[in-house]
Amino acid sequence: MRLPGFYNLSVEERLIKVAEIAKLDEEEVKLIKSSSKLPLEIANRMIENVIGTFELPLAIATNFLIDGKDYLIPMVIEEPSVVAAASNAAKMAREGGGFFTDFTAPLMIGQIQLVDIKNPYLAKFEILKNKEEIISKANECDPILLKLGGGCKDLEVRIIDTIFGKIVVVHLLVDVRDAMGANAVNTMCEKVAPIIARIAGGRALLRIISNLAVYRLARAKAVFRKEVIGGEEVVDGIMKAYAFAEADPFRCATHNKGIMNGISALMIATGNDFRAVEAGAHGYSAINGYKPLTKYEVDKKGDLVGFIELPIQAGVIGGATQTNPIARICLKILGVKSGEELARVAAALGLAQNFAALRALATEGIQRGHMELHARNIAIMAGAKGKEIDIVAEKMVRDGKVRLDYAKEILEKMKSSQSSC
Repeated sequence: MRLPGFYNLSVEERLIKVAEIAKLDEEEVKLIKSSSKLPLEIANRMIENVIGTFELPLAIATNFLIDGKDYLIPMVIEEPSVVAAASNAAKMAREGGGFFTDFTAPLMIGQIQLVDIKNPYLAKFEILKNKEEIISKANECDPILLKLGGGCKDLEVRIIDTIFGKIVVVHLLVDVRDAMGANAVNTMCEKVAPIIARIAGGRALLRIISNLAVYRLARAKAVFRKEVIGGEEVVDGIMKAYAFAEADPFRCATHNKGIMNGISALMIATGNDFRAVEAGAHGYSAINGYKPLTKYEVDKKGDLVGFIELPIQAGVIGGATQTNPIARICLKILGVKSGEELARVAAALGLAQNFAALRALATEGIQRGHMELHARNIAIMAGAKGKEIDIVAEKMVRDGKVRLDYAKEILEKMKSSQSSC
C-alpha cells in the first residue's frame, strides 16, 4: 500500500494510520503501545517506520558447563520444548565433563567485486603485489579497532566464472575483535575499492561483507555417556539418525534447523544479527554439498561423542547489543566478556540442541515432548486462564488430542461443571 510520508510521522501517528487502515480496535492499539520494555524512542532509532515493539518469551537454559565454567544461557524463542531440551542435554553432558570448545579468530571477510577486467590473472598478480598498500589504506578507516589489535590482516584474490564471464573478487580479511563487524568491514571495502579497481584496470561493483565467515569458526565437543543417555540402543539409534542427515539433504535441513533453534535464540537474546549467523551456518554446511553441522562418533567405551563446527559472527559490542537494554541484561546474565566467548557458548548450545533432538527422535519421537508444551499454547488460544491452562493441556495430552476444538470442548465442560455447583 502506498503511504507517502509515512516515515516522517511520529510513532503515535504511524500507529493511528495503521489502526485506521487495518481496523484495529482500541484494545489492539493499546496492546501494541504497551508491548515491550524497549523504549519507543530507542526502537524508533533502531529501524524505520516503527509503530511499536514485539515481545517473545525470554527463558534461561540451565545446566551448561562449558570449558569448566557454568553458564546461564538466555534464549528468546517461541517454539515449545527447545529450552527444556537444551537444558536436559546439558545436564547429560555434565556427566562427561560438559562441553569443550575452540575458536579460530574473529576474522570477517569483506568482498570487493571487480568487473570489466580484460586480464583477470594479471589483475590478481598486481593486486597481490600491492597488498601492503591496500591493507594500510583499509586500516586508516578504524584506528581504534587497530589499537585494540584488530584491523585488516590480509587479503585474498579469487577469479570466478559467471554468466558474464570471469570476474575478480578481492577478500579483505578483517579482525573485528568483539564486534559482529559489518560496519567496520563495509567501510574498509568502500575505502579501498577505488584503489583496487585502479590497480586491476577494471571497475569495482559490489563492496560488502560476506556472512560466510569461514575464518571465524566456533567448535564444541561433548561426551554423552551411554549409561546416562539410555544405553547402547540409544547410542546406536542416534548414530543411525545422524547417518540419515549425513546422507539426505531433506533430513539434513531439519537437522541443521534444530541446531539453529538454540543458537538463533541466543543471538536474539543478546542483540546479535541472528539472520547473519543463520546464513553463515547454512552456507558453511553447503560448501561441499549440504551436510550436517554436527558429527558423531562412538568411542572405545561405547560412549557417544558429539562435535560441532560452524561460523559464529557474534559480538558483545555495537548494534543492538548496546542499544537494547534487555540485550545488555542478557549479556550480563550470560557473563561472557568477549565475542569469542559468546561464540564458544553458542557452539555448545547448538550441539546440545542437536543431541537432544536426535535422542528424542531415536527414542520416543520428537512429538511427545513437544506436544506436551505445545498443548499449553493451544489451551491459551482456547481461552483458558491461570490453572485452567495446565488442566486443559494435561487432558489434551492424556487423550492424545492436542487440538483447538478439543481444548474449547474441555474448557466449556469445566465451566459448565463449575456453574452447576
